Amino acid sequence: MSKALTEVTVTAWYSTCVPHKAYAAAMKVSIRPLLFNDIPQLAKLILATPLWQRYGLTEAGISKDFERALKRSDLVLVAESKKQGICCFAWAQAGASFGRSGYLKLIGVEEGIRGQGIGKELLKEVEDFIKDVSYDLFLLVSDFNKEAQAFYIAQGYEQVGSIPAYILPDVSELIFRKRFAHD
Repeated sequence: MSKALTEVTVTAWYSTCVPHKAYAAAMKVSIRPLLFNDIPQLAKLILATPLWQRYGLTEAGISKDFERALKRSDLVLVAESKKQGICCFAWAQAGASFGRSGYLKLIGVEEGIRGQGIGKELLKEVEDFIKDVSYDLFLLVSDFNKEAQAFYIAQGYEQVGSIPAYILPDVSELIFRKRFAHD
């Protein structure tokens, strides 16, 4: 197993079998680089997410994309807990935006643990890596994904443009950017 970059303890709300009942518990997650043998679990996480189901992704396609990412040495991080396994991930590329800026290709947090700070920690790890090699980080967010837009704005990103029908014909991809201060 790869060495953890950081360990984070968050309070996550877990559903119970009783309607309208949930309990809070501390969940310790480790953030570390993706390994080849993690790809099947990561593909299942992605395929279980309604947002990505809309894009028609397949397990084979996801697996192939992440295998290529690892072979290219892209930054692919996962957050995992002993109880749940991989629950979040982020995929970034240095220099992939306009040939000079970082690009956050994908980030995802398992639906049941969103809002607990794990995605924020994962994004911070990506930013720490990218700001060593670039002055800014770009990402795309679907126009209908208001939750993600609010998340990125809260992390200091600003919307700088829009690309209509870039991936899906009825969806605009919003371009977000965060600038990093350099000495």
